[in-house]
Amino acid sequence: MSATTIGLDRVGSAAILRIAGDVTSGSEGDLMAGFNSAIDAGAAAVILDFAGMEYMNSGGIGLLVTLLVRAQRGGARLLATGLSEHYRQILSRSRIDEAIKIIDNKAAAAAAARD
Repeated sequence: MSATTIGLDRVGSAAILRIAGDVTSGSEGDLMAGFNSAIDAGAAAVILDFAGMEYMNSGGIGLLVTLLVRAQRGGARLLATGLSEHYRQILSRSRIDEAIKIIDNKAAAAAAARD
């Protein structure tokens, strides 16, 4: 397993969290800190960029649900990009894709965040 690293970028009113490494329950501190930084900076939408993700388990899926709840409470939208077909299927089967909009690439995600 590799440690989770989170990078934060801004694109207009959206924040992009670049997620690299493994996403497990042990990623909670880093992921929540990145999300909170984005929201505290006034992001209306948070794009989760999974292009650098190597692995995600059920604990990581649980963190996505936690992020979704926090985003909804804060009035922010949550989008995802960079997911492999495998993880897209997992989010579809768990119906998380009904609440977190999945976009094919970062440019399209940034455009969708403005909508």
